[in-house]
Amino acid sequence: MAAPADATTKGQALALLAAAKNHGDLAVKLSSLKEVKEILLSLEPSLSAEIFPYLRELCLSPEVLVRRSLIEIIEEVGLRMLEHSYVLVSVLIHLVGDNDPTVAEKSISTGTTFFRSILEKMETQVHTVSQVGYLVFHHHGKVDRWCVNLWTLMVMFKDAVFNIALDLEPGRVVGVKVLALKFMETFILLITPHASDPEKVSTSSEGSRQMINISSLAAGLPMLNLTGLMSEVNQTLVRLGSFLQAPTLIQDALPIAVIDWYVLYAAHYSCVTFLYIHHDISCAFTCYIFCYPTFLVETMLVLFPLSMLICSCK
Repeated sequence: MAAPADATTKGQALALLAAAKNHGDLAVKLSSLKEVKEILLSLEPSLSAEIFPYLRELCLSPEVLVRRSLIEIIEEVGLRMLEHSYVLVSVLIHLVGDNDPTVAEKSISTGTTFFRSILEKMETQVHTVSQVGYLVFHHHGKVDRWCVNLWTLMVMFKDAVFNIALDLEPGRVVGVKVLALKFMETFILLITPHASDPEKVSTSSEGSRQMINISSLAAGLPMLNLTGLMSEVNQTLVRLGSFLQAPTLIQDALPIAVIDWYVLYAAHYSCVTFLYIHHDISCAFTCYIFCYPTFLVETMLVLFPLSMLICSCK
């Protein structure tokens, strides 16, 4: 049972959330949300989790700044209380499709951080290490149910962001699509087991760097479905090539971002596998250069390191 002081604090948080939702002054709404964040950070995670469902209503707020503040709360509080963040991540997925580009961009950026953190957590739960004297023992553990549930949400988040990144229809704000491509980059590089380095470096929300052996993780966690994810990676690589031949993107910076993405991917991927897919990619590059010569200089600047990489592979 919660202590009286905790119950009082919870009541204060709910009152502040009501103000953030219903008050007519935007400044009051924002200051209320700032106080809510401080309260959530001060409580025990299990108590803060009781307040999380009330944050869900704010994703429908007509004020952009309120929705952005909501994402900031999700990021700062949720990453510190990852075990209890299911509701927060579900709200984040809803905001990925927000009509305001700044909200959508912030949602994708924050979701990318959650993706890394959840993958790291699964890694630490599957592979535990103990030491007795000078002897170090490696054990295979079991992933907690809450972590499995969060990974299920991350798959939903991935699907939503991939739909944005691969949408060739005009009208989507370039900044949102570029961030969607950045998430795609993070996702594919982390879950691709054929990379030149089997252990991927993931930077956590605290800034630490952790090595993730995705093949070993998938072996101890069948629900990761690495085979299915890799099939999706291959399909995505083909679809990305269509960016370079889509006339609706000519006025945007996306074609160069896609080519740069391929350069980074090739640098991490095994040379043999990349050379296998290189023919289709190079055809798309060539078509793009000849059809849209105004981008020739920019394209060649990012193609040069790719050419050097391919020569070194041969």
